[in-house]
Amino acid sequence: MKKSLFALAVLGAFAGVAHAQSSVTLYGIIDEGFNINTNSGGKHLYNLSSGVLQGSRFGLRGAEDLGGGLKAIFVLENGFDVNNGRLGQGGLMFGRQAYVGLSSQAGTATLGRQYDSVVDYVGPLAAGTQWGGYIAAHPGDIDNFINSYRTNNTVKYRSANYGGLTFGGTYSFGGQAGNFTGNQIWSLGAGYNNGPLVLGVGYLNARTPAASGGLFNSSGTIAAPAAAVTSPVYAGFASANTYQDIGAGGAYTFGAATIGATYSNIRFANLGASYASPFKGQSVTFNNAELNFKYQFTPALLIAAAYDYTRGAEINGNSRAQYHQGAVGVDYFLSKRTDVYVVGVYQHALGETVNAAGAPVAATASINLLTPSSNQNQFTARVAIRHKF
Repeated sequence: MKKSLFALAVLGAFAGVAHAQSSVTLYGIIDEGFNINTNSGGKHLYNLSSGVLQGSRFGLRGAEDLGGGLKAIFVLENGFDVNNGRLGQGGLMFGRQAYVGLSSQAGTATLGRQYDSVVDYVGPLAAGTQWGGYIAAHPGDIDNFINSYRTNNTVKYRSANYGGLTFGGTYSFGGQAGNFTGNQIWSLGAGYNNGPLVLGVGYLNARTPAASGGLFNSSGTIAAPAAAVTSPVYAGFASANTYQDIGAGGAYTFGAATIGATYSNIRFANLGASYASPFKGQSVTFNNAELNFKYQFTPALLIAAAYDYTRGAEINGNSRAQYHQGAVGVDYFLSKRTDVYVVGVYQHALGETVNAAGAPVAATASINLLTPSSNQNQFTARVAIRHKF
């Protein structure tokens, strides 16, 4: 009997060691609030919405120590809408992230549905990612700084931290039989974060982004090729054979204040590749610049402001569309896990663009992911609560 008890104790000890070498964490965010939109297709709109500052989500994150500094890791992360319980990202079970891989002192390699290098290294420097949410993103999130589009079938590498310097890249297999480059996506990026200075640079290249399975349709099977591109800012150019995004940004903190800036150059090359376009074979370029500022008044109170300018494409002699956007925000932390925030965004549009059919139209204000305005101006405000668990 004593031997049996001793054996059970030894087995229990080993089980404890095995458990200590592996971990699985359940985590999540619930972001819910009230919104006002002064021009939603010509009408005022008052509504509740979920996941503006950060997408509402829950996820599982795990790691197993394999010895010698090597770990197996995984993430399964779901997005959802608090108001109706529906899944986000087009109804995908784990639409935000789903990957598995290995981590060591040389870096991390993962496989699955993941974020590109522009999102990893430049996105965190934009106001929308920090405190403004998706309504403060650049028009249409045209540069993907706040991660509107994720990449499927992706191999990803992120380096270890070398004195504040990190770098990485992704490659996404297109998955088209007989066409190796169809729908393929690749990206590269690097960042520096050491002391008060933060810098980031990234490059993203996506072939046939509006085709079924392409970058703009990465949240499920889309029957109509351009169905995922709803923003009038660039819906008329989504038929491109190649979407190219070059981004860079930086921030400097002095005392309680941080000033930052981002720049992006977006090119839609060889229009008419994914579906018919009157501009077949032509290419267009957008440029975007943002200046942002935030001040930590107290450990619990943050105030912030940003200005963004987008210069649109000129095609067939039409005047370039321009978008001026300002945003302000206040965030108050009730605890480490719960905060309340207010964000206001105003956008003014000028010039001309083209619609999804390729017809010239006057540019209208279109704050990201909201119903476009009926004229050149649009304002939205949000009061919300966010809880992390």
